[in-house]
This record gives sequence, C-alpha cells and structure tokens, in this order.
Amino acid sequence: MLKLGVDAITSSLSRVLCLGAHCDDIEIGCGGTVLKLLEANPSVHVDWIVFSSTPERAAEAEGSARALLGDASANVVVKDFKERYFPYLGGEIKEYFDELGATLSPDVVFTHSAADSHQDHRVLSELAWNTFRNHLILEYEITKYDGDLGRPNAFVHLEDAHCERKLSHLMEAFPSQRSKHWFSRDTFSSTLRLRGIESGSPSGHAEGFYCRKLVLA
Repeated sequence: MLKLGVDAITSSLSRVLCLGAHCDDIEIGCGGTVLKLLEANPSVHVDWIVFSSTPERAAEAEGSARALLGDASANVVVKDFKERYFPYLGGEIKEYFDELGATLSPDVVFTHSAADSHQDHRVLSELAWNTFRNHLILEYEITKYDGDLGRPNAFVHLEDAHCERKLSHLMEAFPSQRSKHWFSRDTFSSTLRLRGIESGSPSGHAEGFYCRKLVLA
C-alpha cells in the first residue's frame, strides 16, 4: 500500500475546516484524525462548524469541541438549522456556505460522505464540494442503523492513545446520546478496528475517508 508523506503534509497545514450536520458527527467521523493533526502541528487553526442543534445539544457540541481541540486556535460555530430537514432548507444552508467560501480558504475540509444515507449528511457533502472546489476534501463516515458503510480509499492510522482519547471523549461529551442503541464505545471501537485492518495499521486502528480528487505534486 502506497503511503504518502503525511508528516510533511501535516506540518505544512495552516487551516482545517470541519463540518458536521449534528453535534457529535465530527468527533465520530474524524475525531482521531483531528487529534493526530494537532499533535503533529499545534499551530493549525481549526474552523469547527456544527449545523443543527437544540439548546441542550448546542451546549454539548460547544463543550465537546473545546475539550477535544484543547489549546488549539479554533473558531467553533454551532448553528440551529432544523435536524432532518436539510434538503428542504437547502437555500438557507447554501447561503451560509457562500459566506464560508467567501471568508475561508482551508487546506483540508472534513465533511460527510456523499454516499451517506442520512439526508442532512448528504446535503453538507454536496455543498462542501460546490463551495470548496480547489481544496482537499476528505469525506468521513458515520456508523448507523442504515448500514451504509462503504469502502474508503484513504486512511489515517491512529495510535492507541488517539483511539482511547477519542472513545473516552465521545462517551463523556454527549450524555444526551448514551441511550441510543448505536451510541456505544464498542460501535466506535469496531469501526476503528475495521479500518485499521483494511489499511494495515501498525496499531490495528485507523479512520477511513473518501477522497474523490487528489493532486500529487
């Protein structure tokens, strides 16, 4: 398996944009990768945007992002677009993306997979590609009831410490989600292990992404 110079890439990053439809999506999809990026380059600035929330979950989202990002330079935004209605709020969400495109030029954009079964996730993925057309976009995955996991073509190997921090953080940061049958340490750990097997990770764990377009310089 070809391995690109990830360490060199991360050391040159200056700005990362993380997009999540719901309050725990970013942490589930790419939390370990964000931790690894910040470890490799603490000077990276992170724009962290959550698009839907309730008052209770907004507090969770804000607290979670701040705790995960630690001392990193970050701008955390929690919007209140109505959950499950993103396809019908497309005009409003598109206008917000236009604002982002006019003010941000991230080196990497993390967003949902375009093949995700959740309608809100697909809208964000589509608009990310419409807006950030000359940027590296990595689409993350969310394990769920729909069974829509695919075959990622890009992987980030995680050390045991990254995995443990991600898993512990998810369990601590989102008490409102603990009653859901899928929201468990085992669920998230299993996904990390599966992607670790597929990518030959030395630790046995990885996060998987879909990369539609990549320029090798």
